[in-house]
Amino acid sequence: MGDFLKIFGVFISCVFFFGKLGVPSAIILFKFDFLKVFLVTVISGWFSNVVFTLFSSAILKWWEAYKIRKNYESTKKAFTKGNRRIINIKKRFGLVGLAFITPIFPGIAIGAFIAQRFYKNKFKVIMYLNVSVVFWSLALYFLFYFFKHNIV
Repeated sequence: MGDFLKIFGVFISCVFFFGKLGVPSAIILFKFDFLKVFLVTVISGWFSNVVFTLFSSAILKWWEAYKIRKNYESTKKAFTKGNRRIINIKKRFGLVGLAFITPIFPGIAIGAFIAQRFYKNKFKVIMYLNVSVVFWSLALYFLFYFFKHNIV
């Protein structure tokens, strides 16, 4: 029962905080072996990619319907510094760049929302994010494995 709770804790932490809390806790705190770390983190990352992409799509569809229903269309679009930064990232790196940084920096939930906002193909978004999760799971495991004597 204790091992199940550890795996469940890592699963939940990977769903919300993949690179910041999920993988490091599996390696350093619970001292899982490679196969267990890889399976738990990848499965939880894939799960969160699918759930958050579909949830983001539903939210975006609802918001568009709400704006149409309430005649909320603005005459002038607000182009803020944050919007400009997101557009520059989209133009420069595309979906590949967004998927690459998503598990580490903004988190899977925010990255899936941004990806779904700019790229409407759910299958493509999910596949790119899943490949990124596999890459970061392997990269973080070996990074923590080789440098954990400096951390702990």
